[in-house]
Amino acid sequence: MMIAAPGESPKLKADYNLGYVWLISGVAAMGGLLFGWDWVVIGGAKPFFQRYFELTTEAQIGWANSCALIGCLFGSLVAGALSDSIGRKRLLILAAVLFAVTSIGNALATNFQIFIAWRILGGTAIGLASSLSPMYISEVAPAQIRGKLVSINQLTVVIGILLAQYINWYLVRDLPANATDEFIKSSWFGQSGWRWMFGLTAAPAILFFIGMFFVPESPRWLAKNGRAELARNVLKKIGGGKYADLAIGDINLTLAKEEIQHVRFADLLEPNMRKVLVLGVVLAVFQQWCGINVIFNYAEEIFRAAGYDISSVLKNIAWTGSVNLVCTFVALGFVDRSGRRPLMLFGSAALALIYFTMGFFYRSHVQGLPMLLLVLGAIGCYAMSLAPVTWVVISEIFPNRIRGAAMAVAVSSLWLASFILTYTFPLLNAELGSSGTFWLYGAICVTGFVFIFFKLPETKGKTLEQLEKDLV
Repeated sequence: MMIAAPGESPKLKADYNLGYVWLISGVAAMGGLLFGWDWVVIGGAKPFFQRYFELTTEAQIGWANSCALIGCLFGSLVAGALSDSIGRKRLLILAAVLFAVTSIGNALATNFQIFIAWRILGGTAIGLASSLSPMYISEVAPAQIRGKLVSINQLTVVIGILLAQYINWYLVRDLPANATDEFIKSSWFGQSGWRWMFGLTAAPAILFFIGMFFVPESPRWLAKNGRAELARNVLKKIGGGKYADLAIGDINLTLAKEEIQHVRFADLLEPNMRKVLVLGVVLAVFQQWCGINVIFNYAEEIFRAAGYDISSVLKNIAWTGSVNLVCTFVALGFVDRSGRRPLMLFGSAALALIYFTMGFFYRSHVQGLPMLLLVLGAIGCYAMSLAPVTWVVISEIFPNRIRGAAMAVAVSSLWLASFILTYTFPLLNAELGSSGTFWLYGAICVTGFVFIFFKLPETKGKTLEQLEKDLV
């Protein structure tokens, strides 16, 4: 199939083997599925392990929900330190192993300290996958469908979220609506049900582990590390011999001999790199501080404040996952047609409007369906804009020679921002109330809109090498 984007060099038109590209991208995107599953499973399990471990203070509850983010931060730094030296593929295999082992560890935890230790180690797997899966896909994808392929990683994240939410709901669907804390703690739901929520994560982790042995290493990493012939073989499978030769030539133009096989983090502070790094870091932080993840991690508090009981809360959580999935498909359809910038601006503006309205409703004691619709609206707007497009942008704006290190800094910033967001929500909610907290998130969204409007260039349809010339 002969295809080329408007921004792609005509010489790189190729008869792409799209089936092969989609296959290897899909396997790599399994890291996204596990990222979403492991990230959100805590929200459904929280009402039960919270009572099992007798967590009573906002600090304890905040730590239980946010501790995995310490591991995420560490995992993303490991990805940056090692992905440029040992490759993307090996670290994704390591992530698969960690997902499987830690899910079993959390399921068998006998006390709060052990539970926290396994959550932090599981967060390391999330940090690895969140950095490496979109990076790998961006490095194998043809320019004109790179946005769509990297967004597939976000689609699998959403599928993982939805699977975790529905499994959580299914496991406790028979819980009485008027169940007391003592009943929950002593029942199967409080003793064993939440353990299955964590343990079942091992199943997709094993599939991811097996699948990664059948995908090649990133051709851009191979070229960067002096393995041009192996890189050419991978590119040949993607677009044929002529495409491989021309792509290798473009890649080599962005690499100096002395840069092959090593990159120092200090290189990121060079004047011509600093602007791109700041852009990536700010977008990554904004994706978290826009506030949407508190809905996933603190759904119980948010929906209970809106008048729902615990049984209805879990059903509503499943609804958020369904809307999340549907709207991610919208992003897949528009990210390579409308571009990254319009979607990011839409998401920022829409979330600001919804949060200001939610704050007003909380202040006015509006409960029930109107609040549920606003939450679903926020999830939908995020899913079709900031959620997938941020990952697309930060996976494509960094130069070849520093992509691993730069992605590590951006993604580490994202997880640090997520930790601050998740840890502080119970404290902000207690201090400012639900209305004040969501007004604060609305103000952050307005700030993000202004930054994107003035600082984010359009990147659709350009090869990674063309973007490097334009941005650096």
